[in-house]
Amino acid sequence: MRKFEKISFEQFKKDIKDDKELYESYSLPKRGTKCAAGYDFYAIYDYTLKPGEIMKIPTGVKVCMESDDVLFLLDRSSMGFKYNVRLTNQVGVIDADYYNNSSNEGHMWIRIQNEGDKDYVVKKGEGIIQGIFIKYLKTDDDIESEETRNGGFGSTNK
Repeated sequence: MRKFEKISFEQFKKDIKDDKELYESYSLPKRGTKCAAGYDFYAIYDYTLKPGEIMKIPTGVKVCMESDDVLFLLDRSSMGFKYNVRLTNQVGVIDADYYNNSSNEGHMWIRIQNEGDKDYVVKKGEGIIQGIFIKYLKTDDDIESEETRNGGFGSTNK
């Protein structure tokens, strides 16, 4: 099963703000058109990114998916073309076992950088990134790891 969920309100309070109204007001990702490959993620609140600035932004979202799925988090076309704003890691790779991990419930964050010469202004509810699900393959001689995820970002090689 593939589905987006809001993080719990307890996680929201830790990561973002103790504000039930804000928590209940933001939307889960959805496709903007019938043939869209990407699910648009929306800003939880207003923010402005100054030229040269880098900002870490919460999505308030976690994702459940099949074990052979990966979710790629990508820039929306307008970010780069119109504003010269991009994800600092270029592509976010979300593995199936990131969901409900012990350190942050699988809360997906993005980090963006404004490499343009104008402020990048985002209003609550505007699209900020897109997520695309992809099935991946393993080599025929793959040796499956016995390791299990024990945390959030960067926990694999700890």
